[in-house]
Amino acid sequence: MSDISSLPANSDLLEVEIRALREEVRQLRARQGEASEQRLHKEHYEQSQARFRTVFENSPLGQKIITPDLTMRQVNPSFVAMMGYTRPDELIGRKILDFSHAHFKEDWRVLQKRLWEHKMPYFSLETCLVRADGSSFWCQVTSVLFPDNGGELGYTILEDISERKRLEAKLKRVYDAQETILQLTTHDLKAPIAQIELLVDLLQRELAGRDGDAVPPEMVHYFHLIQRACGIANTLMEDVLYIGELDANELQKSPADLNAFLTAQLEVHRLAAQKKGVELALDLPAEALHAPIHAEKFGRVLDNLLSNALKFTPAGGCITIGLQEYNGHTRLKVQDTGIGIPGKLHTNLFDKFNPSRRAGLQGETTTGLGLFIARQIVELHGGHIWLESREQEGSTFFIELEKEGTEAPGNQA
Repeated sequence: MSDISSLPANSDLLEVEIRALREEVRQLRARQGEASEQRLHKEHYEQSQARFRTVFENSPLGQKIITPDLTMRQVNPSFVAMMGYTRPDELIGRKILDFSHAHFKEDWRVLQKRLWEHKMPYFSLETCLVRADGSSFWCQVTSVLFPDNGGELGYTILEDISERKRLEAKLKRVYDAQETILQLTTHDLKAPIAQIELLVDLLQRELAGRDGDAVPPEMVHYFHLIQRACGIANTLMEDVLYIGELDANELQKSPADLNAFLTAQLEVHRLAAQKKGVELALDLPAEALHAPIHAEKFGRVLDNLLSNALKFTPAGGCITIGLQEYNGHTRLKVQDTGIGIPGKLHTNLFDKFNPSRRAGLQGETTTGLGLFIARQIVELHGGHIWLESREQEGSTFFIELEKEGTEAPGNQA
């Protein structure tokens, strides 16, 4: 017969062994789970790599992976062909700077700095590369930064844009030629128009000086029509030449007290406003606001806006020039109580030779270039111009400029 006193001890030992077996089973299952998870992760990674290789190798665009020192670690067949080579190993391990045109090496240094120093997620540029045969071509480059084994690499896509650049250059030559012809023709037309005006003036004096001979009313009317037509032609030619001057010259800006500038600008139009029975008013802040402007050209903007307001504001109306600081910018406005502008005309209002241009209330003509010129000048100042208007309720033109010392990069001339 067994010793009963030994059963509790054997039972405790059995319980310990059971717990040990259970722990061993748990650990085994955990290791199996980890192994299964690792296997699944590995399968997903391999599938992802397979997808990447398929896209990378078969893409019609040139693709390469570069290291922080611009060494090419991996290239696809399209890039190899684009560069005029036959094998990837002719490019892998070499720096892209070795294939950059001498005048464009700085482009890659900028890309290098933007990605790895400034940590931009991606960067794009247009640059020029040199093929194996020594010929060069334009390409659009987009490089995306991505992590790799504790570091960061650049996944770079290249597209040959030589044909686009060739067409752009051709179009620019055509445009420049047309602009030159237009400006030369316009300039040459000024002389004969001036001669017509002079001859009309001489004929008027001659007829007025004849004793006892009354000038027929229809002849006076004809002379007036000739002078008016010459005036319109002169205005149009001046506007066309002014546009050419805007395209050709850089805009040199200087800090200006806009309170004083607007006050002086308004005075120029006082006499014309008085003749039409229109009030001119200023709405300026107590403390002067400053902004960098080209005084002569920015004055042209205000002249155009005020002239338009005077054309479409009836007697008894008011035109107000306002100035204020708004969300860190300097905002100007030219507001009138005129007849307003129909909504359907707003879209093309700032276009060159705007087809929806209208004659003024007193028959004043327009060249269709005034608001186009205004927009060009405002944008050359790094600003923005827009309008708010409703028929029979007046119009307000707004101009927003950067404050002095806060002009956006790239807007300085």
